[in-house]
Amino acid sequence: ARSQGPGVDQPMSQEHVIVLHGLWMRSFAMQLLARRLRAAGFRVSTLDYLTVAGSWQASTEHLAKRWQRLGPGKVHVVGHSLGGVLAVNVAQQFGKLPGGRIVCLGSPLNGSAVADRMRELPGARWLLGKSAEVLHQGLPAWTGERQIGVVAGRKPVGLGKVLGRIQGAHDGTVAVEETRLAGIHAHRIVDSTHTGLVFSREVATLAANYLRSGEFAPVESD
Repeated sequence: ARSQGPGVDQPMSQEHVIVLHGLWMRSFAMQLLARRLRAAGFRVSTLDYLTVAGSWQASTEHLAKRWQRLGPGKVHVVGHSLGGVLAVNVAQQFGKLPGGRIVCLGSPLNGSAVADRMRELPGARWLLGKSAEVLHQGLPAWTGERQIGVVAGRKPVGLGKVLGRIQGAHDGTVAVEETRLAGIHAHRIVDSTHTGLVFSREVATLAANYLRSGEFAPVESD
């Protein structure tokens, strides 16, 4: 039989999941996703970080401390948008982290054309704050052993459509190609807007599957 997705309570795992919000959001926006991952059997916590007012390095250190503290068992991270960028960047910067996987939801790991467009607008430094540089540059290719899976949306409704400059398929804010960082382990495209990725039951199921097995497809069980 196939594994059951979020929504059907599973036996509680000893594996932790940290759920991270994106730009201009706070952790309360991730509660539905956190609840679904909890129902899938994981021990789940959310983490607030300052996406605009705080420094990027302070955010990486904040996440790294939580990640290390939840060890030594497996500690996974699921990050939406900027949260996924933060998770991968922490894994690149900090060598001594517990094992586990990362799932990025609509994360512009290669940089964001929408953020670049916003940088040209008056008051952009107040809109993007200290996250502007990483959204402009993107991250270096992933070369670590940790498995990273990305779920990207392709329903083009959102701020990016208004601002323009997004090339190819996109979720209204982030282009699918902006989520394809070199070296990542798995990639899946779903019919979702950028914000919708957080609230989608399908996406929660894909994330839970990947955290368990390193595959987005449902896991066969006895």
